[in-house]
Amino acid sequence: MLRPTSTTLQLREMILNGELAPDERLREAELALRLGTSRMPIRQALPVLAQEGLLVRSGQRGYAVRAFTPDESLDALRLRASLEGMAARTLAERGASPEILDGLRACLAEGDALFTQREITVDEELRYGEMNARFHALVLAGARIPLLEELAARCNLVPFAAPRAIAFAHLDKRTVFDLLFYAHRQHHSIVEAIAAGKGDRAEFLFRDHAVTQENSMHMERTGQVAVRIEEFPEAARAASGH
Repeated sequence: MLRPTSTTLQLREMILNGELAPDERLREAELALRLGTSRMPIRQALPVLAQEGLLVRSGQRGYAVRAFTPDESLDALRLRASLEGMAARTLAERGASPEILDGLRACLAEGDALFTQREITVDEELRYGEMNARFHALVLAGARIPLLEELAARCNLVPFAAPRAIAFAHLDKRTVFDLLFYAHRQHHSIVEAIAAGKGDRAEFLFRDHAVTQENSMHMERTGQVAVRIEEFPEAARAASGH
């Protein structure tokens, strides 16, 4: 798995907000000029975005933006949430192994460390995305249903449907913090439900968890607005340490 960088995040956001149009052929020199960087970070980022399903090969060595619709991404995200919800229910009802619970709690601790300040940096966004991908993968692996993992992996190939696909070009830093913080509080609740063997609650929380990703990228069909911590008193108290 290729690792994303801050340049990857910038290009991902440019695709999300339409600055890089569907089927547009990407040229390293032009992108480097637009982002104020050298060609090397661009060259490293393009295969990562292709791996995420955002780009397709064009010519012998080039890439172009993959054509997709927001509804395709939204449908894949919701389908993935249903599959992961089933995995969370199964994991809770069958009982999670100590190894899976340790892995999930390690993700919680890593996420907690990112929110010690009231702001999150670009590098921390990337670290959150990597942690989030591991968290979701652990739940799927813990359910021990290979077909579920295969179907979820297929959903992850649709642009912006994967847990790692974080893009916030249109949002201010405070809203970014609020969205990620609330999503991570959901992680805590999911692990608590799994550890307690509460399958119904684990499934519900995982399905609801996908709504946060929809809001983060303005993919929702219903016109909902991005969440803020003030709307969730329990999360706000946790952020302030009270």
